[in-house]
Amino acid sequence: MKATNKPKILFTTPVLKHPATGGPYLRVENSIKALAQISDISIYSRVSLDALGGASGLTFYEKYCQGFYFAPSTFLEHQYIKFSKRAINFFSRRLLKKEIFNSRQELERESRDLLKIANQIKADVIWLGYGNISYPLLAIIKEHSSYQVVVDTDSIWSRFILRELPFSKSEEERHEIENKGKEKESEETWGTQLADVTTAVSEIDAEYYKKLSKNLQQVHLFSNVIDIEMYQDVPAPVSHLKKPCIYLAGTFWERSPMEDAARWVIEKVLPLVRQQIPDIHFYIIGSGSDRILSDIDEPGITITGRLPSVLPYLCHADVALVPLRFESGTRFKILEAGACGIPIVSTTLGAEGLPVIHNKDILIADEPESFSEGIIKMIKNPDFAQMLADNLKNLVQSQYSIASLVTQGNLILNYLYFQ
Repeated sequence: MKATNKPKILFTTPVLKHPATGGPYLRVENSIKALAQISDISIYSRVSLDALGGASGLTFYEKYCQGFYFAPSTFLEHQYIKFSKRAINFFSRRLLKKEIFNSRQELERESRDLLKIANQIKADVIWLGYGNISYPLLAIIKEHSSYQVVVDTDSIWSRFILRELPFSKSEEERHEIENKGKEKESEETWGTQLADVTTAVSEIDAEYYKKLSKNLQQVHLFSNVIDIEMYQDVPAPVSHLKKPCIYLAGTFWERSPMEDAARWVIEKVLPLVRQQIPDIHFYIIGSGSDRILSDIDEPGITITGRLPSVLPYLCHADVALVPLRFESGTRFKILEAGACGIPIVSTTLGAEGLPVIHNKDILIADEPESFSEGIIKMIKNPDFAQMLADNLKNLVQSQYSIASLVTQGNLILNYLYFQ
């Protein structure tokens, strides 16, 4: 890296939108905000202007960057930004070579364009935001240039795939999951060894990538964080909000972790809660929720689908739920609820990678009986719920802010400079 006061980063990503809704978009947006404080960052968007959020989205990101460039593929008819995480996990090779890049030639053309921009701005580093699906791009960049490359991961995707094994419905499906998991493990292995830096969102993820790396120092933390300022103003609740209520939010697609989580609560947990709190109302919010859960028709359950903002619901919920049974990475759901001062009941996996303590910051439960008991305890004992919420809010503010990510980003750039 060049010895300049501020390094120059060319940040490229297949996930970019403003306003940011959902974990992937929040991660990328907050990464850009943090890197803008410690570098001269330019953005190479692999999503179209429409997918970005139109002119207002572009204006937002231009505030943080020295230059904004669109990849050639964003002007084509196919728009590959609309994907599901499960689809990428199961069909990553097909998506990357046929949908994201229609051919090896298209991938190389986009890589050449990216490298042309990197040369033009005299970039010191190419940063692959949402790098889990950018390994083929990494390979081309390394084949044709000497740029230092950061592969910024949001989770361990092979683990995400393989954790679905207990939920497979047939031997054929089990075999497919195992094969796809092994393929992703192979990609993570050579990608980690090829990248100059691989980031991890937690110490748990970092240990995995360190086992794959040639040099342990190549793996750095670059956490999921939130912009605390975005949660300071509490919006009014929606007019029809019913109390007491519990809240679940996420992105839904067929057989997704969120569908599994919602149905588990509806079928196993909610009936137990209703035995003691008959008028409890369950709000399910997020992209695809209304379609995937269209068969649910109960007066005590409201399914909203995608909303411009979850805050009119989240900020007024009695308890937020994170009942995930297969996933990977760290949960923005916990960070957002913590920032809003809302107590949480989570499964062990839902809280993976976050230094939260049961009965201090959140309640952790993995069985329907204990999960429902946690909800009941929070609603019937508001002082206890407030204590948990306050502790979690302090944790989020101290360790998961943009300022925390700036510190981690500086460590990465210093490593690249001094290695």
